[in-house]
Amino acid sequence: MDIELVTEGLQFPEGPVAMADGSVILTEIQGQRLTRVWPDGRKETVAETGGGPNGAAIGPDGALYITNNGASFQFFEANGLNIPGPTPPEHTGGSIQRVDIKTGAVTTLYSECDGKALVGPNDLVFDKQGGFWFTDHGCSTHDGRKYGALYYALADGSKITRWRDHFVSPNGVGLSPDEKTVYMADTMLGRLWSFDVASPGVLADPLPLQPGNVVCNLPGYQLLDSLAVEAGGKVCVATIINGGVTAFDPDGTTEHYAFPDVIVTNICFGGADMRDAWITASGTGKLYKARWPRPGLKLNFNA
Repeated sequence: MDIELVTEGLQFPEGPVAMADGSVILTEIQGQRLTRVWPDGRKETVAETGGGPNGAAIGPDGALYITNNGASFQFFEANGLNIPGPTPPEHTGGSIQRVDIKTGAVTTLYSECDGKALVGPNDLVFDKQGGFWFTDHGCSTHDGRKYGALYYALADGSKITRWRDHFVSPNGVGLSPDEKTVYMADTMLGRLWSFDVASPGVLADPLPLQPGNVVCNLPGYQLLDSLAVEAGGKVCVATIINGGVTAFDPDGTTEHYAFPDVIVTNICFGGADMRDAWITASGTGKLYKARWPRPGLKLNFNA
């Protein structure tokens, strides 16, 4: 696979969104901002979000919606890599934000659900109805981890529902092409989950004693991050330690595409044929572009 370095010098990039004008808007978690990257590598700040902006997606109104973890990582350098570490003791939780791309204005939509604070919102995806599924990664503490969860919310800030909780480390989230399945990557388990959708924004009841369906557990020590879905239904999940992107077929088979960073965190698709893929290599602060072997799934909204 031919790989092109688009830009570097990013402060732990995540959440890439392929824009209609050929640029990519991404989050810089450590930099606490949204950044637009042009095809020639030029960078410009779209908005200062504070906290730790992680996942990003265009909503039905053309705004960018952000899962902000509230600065839930302390960053440190090791062996030339920028690594997210423990949660700082002053961390109090995260939020869902709406960003006006033209003005950079940032609005907080959600910071809690049913009186319980969001811990570390991580990734999100919009369905055809304009609502969005999002993950809460949880966070680490001196006494262990705060569990994460899977949510659904409306873009106008009027409703948020916690559908599944007590997961170790929910991360990437995506929808199957027919939107009958929600996929969720669990970082520390190296596991891709799937959940049946009963109706828009509503999960079907799981089987007894099972929170969801297991698509695949990766062997050895591999960590899963954010994801994007292909038009044909494969789920492409950024993979840490075994640095690259793992494409999961819904039947559980996998194939791996290596990239030059052990901390690959996300992938998005775009271009005229949806085969242009942008990959965030966060340990080295780089954004790569590649020609993917198959087209990605076109998202419901763009700008």
